Amino acid sequence: MAEKRDYYEVLGVPRDATTADIKKAYRTLARKYHPDVNPGNKEAEEKFKEINEAHEVLKDAEKRAKYDQYGHAAFDPSMGAGGAGFGGAGFGGAGFDFGDIFSSFFGGSGFGGFGGGGGGRRSRAVDGDDVYTRVTLTFEEAFEGVKRDVTYRVVEECPDCHGSGAAKGTEAETCTQCKGTGQVTVNQRTPFGMMQSTTTCPSCRGRGKTVKNPCGNCNGKGYVRVEKKLSVSIPAGVDNGNRIVLRGKGDVGRNGGQNGDLVVEVTVRRHAFFEREGDHVFCEVPITFTEATLGAEIDIPTLEGKQKYTVPEGTQYGTAFTLRGKGMPNVNTKRRGDLVITVTIEVPKNLSEKQKQELREFAASCGEKNNEKKSGFLKKIFKK
Repeated sequence: MAEKRDYYEVLGVPRDATTADIKKAYRTLARKYHPDVNPGNKEAEEKFKEINEAHEVLKDAEKRAKYDQYGHAAFDPSMGAGGAGFGGAGFGGAGFDFGDIFSSFFGGSGFGGFGGGGGGRRSRAVDGDDVYTRVTLTFEEAFEGVKRDVTYRVVEECPDCHGSGAAKGTEAETCTQCKGTGQVTVNQRTPFGMMQSTTTCPSCRGRGKTVKNPCGNCNGKGYVRVEKKLSVSIPAGVDNGNRIVLRGKGDVGRNGGQNGDLVVEVTVRRHAFFEREGDHVFCEVPITFTEATLGAEIDIPTLEGKQKYTVPEGTQYGTAFTLRGKGMPNVNTKRRGDLVITVTIEVPKNLSEKQKQELREFAASCGEKNNEKKSGFLKKIFKK
């Protein structure tokens, strides 16, 4: 018999993984290796059992703690007290819980509404999956807020069979092998005698019901995937990578479970000259040599259009001016950030000889007193 792999390795998660990380990894792998997705594939079936066995332990805090301390011996009946705490959970065999599996993908045959009967285990409530979609906005739309229609695909209860998986006029029948409990008892011979364990019914796959006449609309699954369109309000100030969560708009829950959510991921296109950091917006504005020297009233761009601004006399290259409350609105508080304008000075080109001579005369008339940084820089270097 092959040696069991480490449960953390099976799910591909680190030993300090959170419960959410474990659940996410399990759903991804269960969706990939489920027998309905891989009919007749024995290797996929074995991996599927292995994945469920690992998940059954690691999703439960108490079982996980015992596994971390004792490893697989914690659930081995031959090890005495090590496995006694789980009372026939059947981890060594084919026993696993289909409830979580059907919550993680669309498939199977009529899980919804099954359970009941026989006084044994009943199908538990399973929450629906979250559904993801994306919208792309311009920088201006992110500033103003906008309404957008989004299209997405979602799993819903089949309208023809109402989740039973049975054709109209028929009903799902109680499984004759497990009497509706979804589980069967298996006897195994061990060195310590006969051991009895409970495992998932192979006939109904744990649902407790079988469908002889499957619904034509959903092929006996009980659920269908449909395309929907919804108008979503995108709040002003939304940033690239933000998510808008619409509660209960995702895949339908089974057996009274809650619906999943619709998660709208926002992408904001880069602007031609505005840059955003948090709620603050930054922009470079070129001014002329004369405007920087003498000071001037110039036009500057803002998120609300063109605005007049006075740069003072003697403005240096790279000077930043802050316009309070002219940035992006905060998506939660609606308080706006600042707009920071950095000036760059455009040096004139292609001067005539007359203009060049006038500039030389101007420079000579200024002397060093008008170039404090330059003269101070040279003195620091040469110190003479």
